[in-house]
Amino acid sequence: MCRQPDRHDNEAALSRPRLPRWHSRGCLPHFEGGSIPQFVTFRLADSLPKQKLLEWDEELRHWPTERRDAERRRRIEDYLDRGAGESLLRDARVARLVEGALLYFDGQRYRVHAWVVMPNHVHVLFTPLEGWALSRIVGSWKSFTAKQACRLLNRRGSFWQEDYFDRFIRNGQHFAKAKNYIELNPVVAGLCAAQEDWEFGSARRFGE
Repeated sequence: MCRQPDRHDNEAALSRPRLPRWHSRGCLPHFEGGSIPQFVTFRLADSLPKQKLLEWDEELRHWPTERRDAERRRRIEDYLDRGAGESLLRDARVARLVEGALLYFDGQRYRVHAWVVMPNHVHVLFTPLEGWALSRIVGSWKSFTAKQACRLLNRRGSFWQEDYFDRFIRNGQHFAKAKNYIELNPVVAGLCAAQEDWEFGSARRFGE
């Protein structure tokens, strides 16, 4: 059951014990921070061509690491907001399925703070609860929704891109910035005039 976050959510989440651990599946690095907030993005399989990523990597390879990573993230986010690919999440049935999966174990496996289901990607800000690893939570979301969405759409093949992006939240200011970015994403992408207008997101749910 999803509840509206109160003003103490970010402070409470950030005060929990940190258990840092980096790992990778051969592509993107992931940070298992225990019970600290995480900003996660996962996207549809056809939303960002591999060739485009390779082109950007070549263009940015001489940039300083921090600037290169920031610019790469910016380009990816801008590209996704253009709605590339089939954008299967435009189908309200699929978007509702994904949103329901995000909220299903809220309060049991994790605490959801903000989310948005965009046409070809998903952003979610949440805190894993004790005993639940970031990778396990995200893997469960993707596995369940991929099977159900393909059945719903009567399609085969990959649904989600194999990996996902995650950023651990450093402090209260970072928490607020991440939440604001997520809820404003449909407005920035030109999909609606106000964040509360987008049907599948925390701004709409908590604004009701």
